[in-house]
Amino acid sequence: MLRTLAAALLSAILSQPSQAPRVSPHESVTGRIGDANVTITYGRPSMRGRTIFGALVPYDRVWCPGADEATTLDSDRPLQIGPLRVPPGPHTIWMLPSAGAWTLIVSKEPSGFHTDYHEREDLGRVPVTKSRLDAPVERLTFAISPSGTDSGAIEMTWESTKVSAPVRVTR
Repeated sequence: MLRTLAAALLSAILSQPSQAPRVSPHESVTGRIGDANVTITYGRPSMRGRTIFGALVPYDRVWCPGADEATTLDSDRPLQIGPLRVPPGPHTIWMLPSAGAWTLIVSKEPSGFHTDYHEREDLGRVPVTKSRLDAPVERLTFAISPSGTDSGAIEMTWESTKVSAPVRVTR
């Protein structure tokens, strides 16, 4: 009986489709800016010895900062990112990197795939502050950093680059 049970269990395990782990693990980062809960969900690709910006991620082309599914920004309150008013709810986010200035793009689309950018769905574009990091960051990383009663920043770091956009809660 034990042998039959073990054989049945082994058969059930082997008949399940195997799922390989994702090369770029998916994560969510959540923070509070004022009374808003803000979440960014994204795939976290690694450098793995590659040059990222200007090579793997070409300059002057819209890029989804992440892997697999499009990166999403979700908030339960209206936000203002730079001059752009963003209603509550999920929105996909994109970047337009260049050798100089960078731009954050917020889309009205709540989800998608990281290679399916639709410009007609842009809610708006916001310039971001770009700086060089002293030490490289191996894995793409987002952070939500509160800095005042109703304000803060969304930050992205990878390779030797950090970009930041000011965020505040609106009423």
